[in-house]
Amino acid sequence: MGEFELIERFFKRPVSRNALGVGDDCALLSPAPGMQLAMSTDMLVEGRHFLSTVDPSRLGHKALAVNLSDLAACGAKPLAFSLALALPRADEAWLAGFSRGLFALADAHGCELVGGDTTRGPLNICITVFGEVPAGQALLRSGARAGDDVYVSGTLGDARLALEMFRGRLSVPAAVFEAARTRLEQPTPRVALGLALRGIATSAIDVSDGLLGDLGHVLRQSGVGARIETAAAAGLLAATSRVAGATPLLHADMQLELVLAGGDDYELVFTAPASARQAVQAAAAACATPVTRIGAIEAGSGLRLVLADGTPLQRRYPSFDHFA
Repeated sequence: MGEFELIERFFKRPVSRNALGVGDDCALLSPAPGMQLAMSTDMLVEGRHFLSTVDPSRLGHKALAVNLSDLAACGAKPLAFSLALALPRADEAWLAGFSRGLFALADAHGCELVGGDTTRGPLNICITVFGEVPAGQALLRSGARAGDDVYVSGTLGDARLALEMFRGRLSVPAAVFEAARTRLEQPTPRVALGLALRGIATSAIDVSDGLLGDLGHVLRQSGVGARIETAAAAGLLAATSRVAGATPLLHADMQLELVLAGGDDYELVFTAPASARQAVQAAAAACATPVTRIGAIEAGSGLRLVLADGTPLQRRYPSFDHFA
């Protein structure tokens, strides 16, 4: 099977947003009047971002999900994406599974494949996604203000729990591992929440490298600090991964580490004025996505972790860095 037959069989579909369709040298996209085009690129490399044993359908889902998560953090509606794919060989069964998972998520968000590239090489997946957002309404990292609340969507830490299980560093019951593994391999991009937060949130970012590290980007670009209440944050680890009956599965320190520094969760951490608490909860309810208030933005700089009684927590929780 050659390169062009591969594209024709597994990736060519009718499109409505690209004036040319797949197969020309460029895609031509036209955002609606008054809209700005939002773009983001993410690369997934075998052995670095995913294991060689991952189900190809789940990998197709995740490859697009991490990009849609960036649009969610910007408050942008998905439009289209391009796919650059390096393959060690043209494995038809793998391609069928990968494209199935990819297009199932794409169809769920009305996001069309409009172009890309294929080549032979170590397995590498690079997607560029395009979305649209009303001019001046994008959620940015630079808008947090002192007095704002800090929120997190969904739950955190399960993806890191699954990774630690793969590494043999933790042991939990099989059902707990499978639930965590699903969170690692099939994250849910919070697109609906991002759209609902336009005009409410003052800043946002998705949690890819760890809550504290990603929140740190917001603090630096906004020129502010933050206080995080560790008791509220610790509760973000999904209950199925945290308890079995009444018996905690993980030591409290490990539980907090998974939540604060885990990464690969693709939830949103965002800020909003204290006066908007009711609006935030209404937005969350409208898209059936729970959100938890875990702290507040402060004047000055730096990030403080505090215990339930207000005592500072001195321990550091470094987030993931490819080149650290």
